[in-house]
Amino acid sequence: MESTQKQTPRRKRHTTLTIRATEDEKALIMKKTEWSGLGTFNLYALTMLIRGEIKKIDLTHYHELAKEVNRIGTNINQIAKSVNTTGRIYESEIAELQERMSDIWQLLKSNLSALR
Repeated sequence: MESTQKQTPRRKRHTTLTIRATEDEKALIMKKTEWSGLGTFNLYALTMLIRGEIKKIDLTHYHELAKEVNRIGTNINQIAKSVNTTGRIYESEIAELQERMSDIWQLLKSNLSALR
């Protein structure tokens, strides 16, 4: 690996590192760069060389959880408006909230088990 000094005033990193690779190795490295989601080869290479690993986390469950929390928040607002207007709360509204809370607990449990 070669190291050279380049001075560019706007750059934070002034040292260039060069590696040699076969075409197959380059293709594999570029595939891994794309998979990492880091955007550029430079960022991927720095991350791998400094940290030694890149963790890619699937946030699908968290998006589902956020949607469910948003739905229950909307239901709470509707029930609060109804209670403030009529002075009553209906069993069906409470049952709906309990069902939504159950959904949220199930999502939380599946998220926790996925992290283990």
